[in-house]
Amino acid sequence: MFRRIENGWRLAKECWRVLQLDRELLLFPLMSLIACALVLASFLVPLWTSGVLQASADNPELMSEPAMLAGYFAFYFIAYFVMIFFNSALVACAVIRFRGGDPTVADGLRAAVRRLPKILAWSAVSAVIGIILKAIEQRSGALGRFIVGLLGAGWAIASYFAIPVLVIENAGPIDALKRSASIIRKTWGEALTAEIGMSLLVFVAALPAVLIFIFGAVTVPTSAVLGGAFIALAVIWVFGVILAAATLDAILKAALYLYASDGKVPHNFDNEIARSAFARK
Repeated sequence: MFRRIENGWRLAKECWRVLQLDRELLLFPLMSLIACALVLASFLVPLWTSGVLQASADNPELMSEPAMLAGYFAFYFIAYFVMIFFNSALVACAVIRFRGGDPTVADGLRAAVRRLPKILAWSAVSAVIGIILKAIEQRSGALGRFIVGLLGAGWAIASYFAIPVLVIENAGPIDALKRSASIIRKTWGEALTAEIGMSLLVFVAALPAVLIFIFGAVTVPTSAVLGGAFIALAVIWVFGVILAAATLDAILKAALYLYASDGKVPHNFDNEIARSAFARK
């Protein structure tokens, strides 16, 4: 077990090393975050100004009205589309790098545009799943929320490789889900320990932000400007860690996908470390 965790940590560091070769990949989660914020604002502002948001808060039953459900679906669909589109572009760039190329942001965007019909279809499926889980959660008590949590976790595991499959194999949503589930069965140990290693790496990267924030909070009473500057620095640091974590997660999925589909250690990974981590147990 400890050997697997060590391998996961090594894989996470290898993903970080790959990110250093293509730091422009950080632009994809940044663009996704900005676009999602705009989508959220485009829905919330009209709902707030029209009074619908306040009315639904006062009367939760309104959330079950067909018009509200349609609005929910539209929001989920557009938000998922934005995230999946930019994540697809990121995965495409990672695969290019792993196969010996030198990707650019334009390469990733072109790859995502070529898969636009499949991305739209997968966004629709994700939105339907999201609406169903949300509806079950709203209509159930604590047990229902627990069941929804299990269903959500199962969906996340089964669809873990869906985007790499969609991008590389040009598969539709059903085939992508089936193929993803097949790959996760092959690489379950590697995927799990690599995700643990990635979480540890992100945690270590975020620690300085916590210390900076505490220092800023302690400094505020004596110097509001200096304390505020340190707090702002901590927020910027966390924002950077979030972008890096999203990018590294896509790089990791691309690496595991190539390992499972090609049976080869991805290019630009340290051969000894990767072979040890990817070894069949």
